[in-house]
Amino acid sequence: MTRTGLITGATAGIGAATARRLVADGWQVIITGRRTDRLDALAVELGDQCHAVALDMRDLEAIAALHDQLPARFAAIDLLVNNAGLAPPTDPLQDSDLAALTNAIDTNVTGLVALTRAILPRLIERRGAVVNLSSVAATYPYRGGTVYAATKAFVRQFSLDLRCDLAGTGVRVTSIEPGMVETEFTLVRTGGDQAASDALYADMEPMTADDIASIIQWVATLPPHVNVNTLELMPVSQSWAGFTVTRKG
Repeated sequence: MTRTGLITGATAGIGAATARRLVADGWQVIITGRRTDRLDALAVELGDQCHAVALDMRDLEAIAALHDQLPARFAAIDLLVNNAGLAPPTDPLQDSDLAALTNAIDTNVTGLVALTRAILPRLIERRGAVVNLSSVAATYPYRGGTVYAATKAFVRQFSLDLRCDLAGTGVRVTSIEPGMVETEFTLVRTGGDQAASDALYADMEPMTADDIASIIQWVATLPPHVNVNTLELMPVSQSWAGFTVTRKG
């Protein structure tokens, strides 16, 4: 039986790495994202096992219509990976731009809830799984993370309570909560500041998108009676006390 995964935010980073992992493992995937050039390029790379859908997670009408527009062979969904998300700049709340904050809330919270709700009937039919990408920011506060961290805390709690709603359906739900992963996250957050991204990951060994993708693949392929509720991950060189980072040299 061919399994089908729906992965949001698949134009780069963890989403793209997860799509590649699943296809290599024999899955077919539906990939979504806003950057159509990247989305189309990944679809070409992955071939017939991939179907691309341009989707902005803030567009609730498009989310509601998504499933009905899928080709028949992609309609039976076994896995939803809610990966799409972003962070506003790290300005203190009193100095922040409200539009940037609401953009993060609309994407990370409202869009995630709307898509999950829309896809759940298909997941229930297949006794599938939901994997939500949260963050260690859901648990450990830091300056400038007020709204981003709050959205990820929502994702974590949403995942736990969703399990209660789905009791008896066989659908599994997991919140994956990574620490430092070197992707385009900081570039997006800083408006394209490559120097800021390079400085964040300098002289340490962060996790990679493929590291997290391998965890998602593992969770998705566990025996159907096993549920991982939450999974927190950090690189060895990152720890607590204000996210202290041990750097080389």
